[in-house]
Amino acid sequence: MAKVSPGMFVNQVRSEASKVTWPTRKEVLITTIMVFVLTTLLATIFFLVDQVLGAGIEAFLNLTF
Repeated sequence: MAKVSPGMFVNQVRSEASKVTWPTRKEVLITTIMVFVLTTLLATIFFLVDQVLGAGIEAFLNLTF
């Protein structure tokens, strides 16, 4: 790997950083809302599945033979 002087490294970093396209405020807001909605939806689904499986296992364990 070739060694690069600190000055050249800083210039390369600045050059690469100028190529970055940042999201707009609207895109950030929409993405944030989507994350919260999907997180809530998945948490609800996992909670319901856990309750159903827990009730099924409890009913199975309470069977008397």
